Amino acid sequence: MRRQKSPVIPEAREALLSFKEEIAQELGLENQTKAGYVGGHMVKKMVEEAEKSLTHLGRS
Repeated sequence: MRRQKSPVIPEAREALLSFKEEIAQELGLENQTKAGYVGGHMVKKMVEEAEKSLTHLGRS
């Protein structure tokens, strides 16, 4: 079962939804399943980049 989390800043909810829809349209995705995959993939990439950044900071 999917867990839906609230945005850290509740007022940002509409902007986040709009952003996701815009990205899905640019990628030619029409249904929520495919759009959900894109959102999950984006989060995965952001976490990877954050981990790299933290690793780099630890070496300094």
